[in-house]
Amino acid sequence: MIATPDELLATAQERTGLDDFGDHSFHEGLDVLVLALRNEAKLNAVGEIVIPELILKHLGQRLKIEDWYRRHPEIAEEPIVAPLIGLGLPRTGSTALSALLAEDPEARSLRRWEAGEPCPPPSTVSGPDPRIAEQEALQAMQDEMSPRMSALVPSTPTGPHECQDLMALDFKSHYFQAFAYVPTYSEFLLQADFTSTYRYERRTLQLLQWGQPPRPWRLKCPSHLLWLDDLNEVFPDARFVMTHRDPTEVMVSVSDVYAEVGRQFNEEVDLPYLGHLNVAHWTAGMETLLRFRDEHGDERFYDMDFRAMQQDPIGQVTGLYGWLGEPVTEAFESGMRNWWEQNASQREVNIHPDASEFGLDLEEVRSRFAGYTARIPAWTASTVPS
Repeated sequence: MIATPDELLATAQERTGLDDFGDHSFHEGLDVLVLALRNEAKLNAVGEIVIPELILKHLGQRLKIEDWYRRHPEIAEEPIVAPLIGLGLPRTGSTALSALLAEDPEARSLRRWEAGEPCPPPSTVSGPDPRIAEQEALQAMQDEMSPRMSALVPSTPTGPHECQDLMALDFKSHYFQAFAYVPTYSEFLLQADFTSTYRYERRTLQLLQWGQPPRPWRLKCPSHLLWLDDLNEVFPDARFVMTHRDPTEVMVSVSDVYAEVGRQFNEEVDLPYLGHLNVAHWTAGMETLLRFRDEHGDERFYDMDFRAMQQDPIGQVTGLYGWLGEPVTEAFESGMRNWWEQNASQREVNIHPDASEFGLDLEEVRSRFAGYTARIPAWTASTVPS
């Protein structure tokens, strides 16, 4: 049985020797998540070990982040200026795009080894950071335990990572619902206020860049679609790059990823539940996006078609940088070309189960996303090759 929230808090404090978690906003998400894990989840023996440790890791990082701020209050003065944030449905090429953007030596991505463990701040570590070796060992274990998972979501310990771990510091993060069957938590996410989540993400980004030359951030997380208003409240000068793909392809693919993750930690995986869960969340995200763009305009968005990215990735990023008003340096272009060539074998090679296995009627999915797909041609007109 998963420990109670109070027990988890006490364990994190005991392990770190610290007692200040900062703002108490995270209690809401933690309480709902733990209750769902205790009452609804069907974790296997691995899940009963891994999931509580994941929660404890995030609690421990909060304690350490607040301790760094206590000892170095000047961290709060670090500017986060006009981050470029990747949006779009999952499985639309946004991971490849973020990897290409990470090749820019003049910009700053959130790296996997620091995303889950922001402390200590990278600028305070001399020599090779031990977190990199730890992530390399975890990657090797992942590759051995679930090679298909590594193929579905390719990443490297030093490569860019989604914002999910930073959002999990406030215990409002999409990735918990991939680890376990927690329907009440998933429903909670659709109604929750994420302003505190993004404030703590900003606080963590300040810590990560502290002590280093300032560079513009390149961030990415498909889930931001669902909470764009709250994201905009905290990052009002953010600009967005959005990747687009047929939602019927996306829903099967992302449901397959959820199933592959879930099999590692649960006694059983309900495929139709995962299909309907993803359709519900991503249609909610698209409704938020359409309203947001209607209210705020399209000026802060740069749109890319998935197939155009596959055909001419360097050209697409060059167009994006022209829109940003920033140069594509020789080193940046060379890095992108090298990355694309080295990762060619990992693109478009996955075969997913039939949509019916996830309880999905693709015509119904298509109708649910009709408002979004009707807008794609106009949004991507300038970036799709003629």
